[in-house]
Amino acid sequence: MDEIRYKPIGIIHSPFQQPRGTPIQPAAARDIEGTVEVASEFGEGLKDIDGFSHIILIYHFHLSRGYLLKVKPYMDDQSRGIFATRAPGRPNPIGISMVRLVRVDGNTLHIKDTDIIDGTPLLDIKPYVPQFDIRKVDKIGWLGEKVNKLSRAKDDGRFV
Repeated sequence: MDEIRYKPIGIIHSPFQQPRGTPIQPAAARDIEGTVEVASEFGEGLKDIDGFSHIILIYHFHLSRGYLLKVKPYMDDQSRGIFATRAPGRPNPIGISMVRLVRVDGNTLHIKDTDIIDGTPLLDIKPYVPQFDIRKVDKIGWLGEKVNKLSRAKDDGRFV
């Protein structure tokens, strides 16, 4: 298989300088503010984004240093397959977060519910559309009994 390369389209800014203590999902980062600086060459692509209350950020886990195929997730004490978790140390360290879009100032997006480390390279932005993105699910695996702990979940620094 050929190598795939991406060029960041911007940078994400947040109050978090390191993984330890960073909320592990946007739901655990309620009201935490951040900004997204989109490179000027991609600024035209922001046209009409201010019509959306939520956006999906796709980014590179730039502090990730390798990966394991089995990890002990933040909210569990058992080893799980990496693809059954949202741990940042992955074969392709790509992250996604659905955040609230507060306002747009030129090429800067002001966001809330930020669970991303400052300086994270942005790969793409997509509008969040509930009619497209919400699906009824029948099961959520090992997280079923643990998902209620999410509001307190912070990165403990294990997966960098």
